[in-house]
This record gives sequence, C-alpha cells and structure tokens, in this order.
Amino acid sequence: MPLTHLLYLHGFRSSPQSTKARLVAARVQARHPELVWWCPQLPPSPRQAMDELLAGIADWPRASMAVVGSSLGGFYATVIAEQTGSRAVLLNPAVHPARDLARHIGEHTAWHDPNERFFFRAAYIDELRAMEQPPKAPAAQAAMARSFAIIAKGDEVLDWREMCARYPRARVKLLEGSDHAISEFPEYVDEVFDFLLAPA
Repeated sequence: MPLTHLLYLHGFRSSPQSTKARLVAARVQARHPELVWWCPQLPPSPRQAMDELLAGIADWPRASMAVVGSSLGGFYATVIAEQTGSRAVLLNPAVHPARDLARHIGEHTAWHDPNERFFFRAAYIDELRAMEQPPKAPAAQAAMARSFAIIAKGDEVLDWREMCARYPRARVKLLEGSDHAISEFPEYVDEVFDFLLAPA
C-alpha cells in the first residue's frame, strides 16, 4: 500500500524548526503534497508526548503510515513503530534515553528559541524507562525489520556502536564521519524517501 501519512519527531531540546524536519517537510510539500504530514512540537514529558502522538495518529491507516525520528525522536519513532507496525526511519536514534538524559534533569533552553525554557523533571526518566522494549521482544524485532537507520560514527552525543547493536535487523546506513545532527542530511533525503515510498 502506498504511503499516505508521515510523522516526523524531533529530538531533545529541538523543534519542528530543525534543519532535518524542515528538509523533510519541504520534500513532502514539493513532491508529495498528497501525504498527510505532521511534525508536532513535543512536550518535555515522554508520557505526555507519547499520549499526544498516539491520539494524533489514532485514525491513521497503519498499513500506509510511516514515522521519521531524530535522536530522542528516534526512540519515540521506535516505540510508535512497535505499537503500530509502521515503517520507521531513525536518524542517530537514542538507544538508552533514560540513562543518557538522567544527567540533564533541570531547566533548559529550546535549541531554536533561546527565549523558550522548559524543565526536564526526574520523573521523566521513569517515563522513558517504562517505554523501553527489550530488543529481542517480538514487537521490537518486527519493528526493526521495517526500519531504516542512518547512524554516524562521528556522533558526538550518542555511541554509534550502541545504535548499531540496538538495531541489528534494520537496514543501516553507517556514516564514517558526520555528527549528531547529520549535517549533510540533504545528501540522504532521496534515500530516506526511497525507503518510505518503496512497496512493502
């Protein structure tokens, strides 16, 4: 079934104004205007974020939807794919966000608007931990087989070895350099959409 609905999920401190989100949005608008496109601003609470996402896609057709997620958004995208059976594109996805974000409890500024501040609470770590699915769980295995991960060895935030180990059954594009933001992402947009639009 052809792709009809596409969800994009940004990372920690990020927003729909991220470079990658805007590039994907521009591609949808220019070449695939028939797609239902949604790139929401995610709240700091992982539980609230997931509740809002699942409510927002409740009426989406599972067989023809897909999700793209970057960093923490890649973790959320994995959860969505596990619950819906959708395809997923994961861009330097967070693998152990409960562990990694434990040191970020406190007040933060939004990356794209320094005037906007939010508080990342200790309770959010437990919310993240509750979402983690063992990689060998059937739902996780099935989701991996429908996923395409772009992973950068040069990621200065997340360990590329952990990302590769978490997604052994996914299609993986391993970049020798690059960075956490995948600064050369414009080079890979075609490949992302080739995966999303390919026949199931």
